[in-house]
Amino acid sequence: MGSIWTVAVTRKIPDAGLRPLQETSEIKLWDQELPPSPEELDGLLDGCDGAITLLTDRIDGPVLDRHPGLRVISNFAVGYDNIDVPAASERGVLVCNTPEVLTSATADHTWALLLAAARRIPESIAYVRDGKWKTWGPLLLLGREVSGGTIGIVGLGRIGKEVAKRARGFDMRVLAFDPFEDAAFAKEHGITYVPLEQLVAESDFVTLHVALTDETHHLIGATELSRMKPTAILVNASRGQVVDTAALVDALRSGSILGAALDVTDPEPLSADHPLVNMTSCIVVPHTASATVQTRDRMAELAAKNLLAGLSGERPPAAVNADEVM
Repeated sequence: MGSIWTVAVTRKIPDAGLRPLQETSEIKLWDQELPPSPEELDGLLDGCDGAITLLTDRIDGPVLDRHPGLRVISNFAVGYDNIDVPAASERGVLVCNTPEVLTSATADHTWALLLAAARRIPESIAYVRDGKWKTWGPLLLLGREVSGGTIGIVGLGRIGKEVAKRARGFDMRVLAFDPFEDAAFAKEHGITYVPLEQLVAESDFVTLHVALTDETHHLIGATELSRMKPTAILVNASRGQVVDTAALVDALRSGSILGAALDVTDPEPLSADHPLVNMTSCIVVPHTASATVQTRDRMAELAAKNLLAGLSGERPPAAVNADEVM
């Protein structure tokens, strides 16, 4: 079967996503480690009917105007803050994402970060590797108890709910803040909705699972951090810009909170000499919440399905603006 469409893929994705495209499309693949520059992205999109993009690819009105043949932008992520969705809708361009398939992996990763920070796992590994381990000590690398504590979940959507389910295994009190409350789920899982200021004040662990919007930009700033317990730990597995980086640095330096564990940062990536990277009270990992073989395969498959369905004139499995465009 010959190629029907020309599609751009802005980074190498798992074969699970590339194989379905190869059956119907000519693929213009950006196979370098770093994302394409805006100029390189323009070259890649030239002559394409659709594209699989990443969070690092800014797709706005001017980009779409330069490439009027684009009909579908399929983001390889659950978030799509890199895409100007209203601009796409105005131009009749479908915008798709990959929700649900990465929910469990991200929730697991949140707990990995939380536990690592609470029990000072990175410090403990470094302690052994640096040859400092001489004997067992009653005061050596004391961490914080997780079981029986209070966890505050900011954003009780798909991922936040999975984080909450896992908290039950640690016999935790679960608080949640979300403008859209799911009373039935909260009742079933023993979750109490509270205002953000109460959540940050009462929680031993605060985890973030909100989409990046104008309302959530710097949702956690100096005021919120100052209200947290000095023994509390902040975990961010949403978007870096949800946290005011400068305020977080100040809070960690002053000891107004105990620690932080970040899957995402602002800016991203952080340089090796950034204060957050070099604080023992902060864990920074390179945006790997969905980085399991199984999850990335599912993301690639869904991104390809979205793209091909949209190009075929069908409603994609996960389209952000289908009601506006189709």
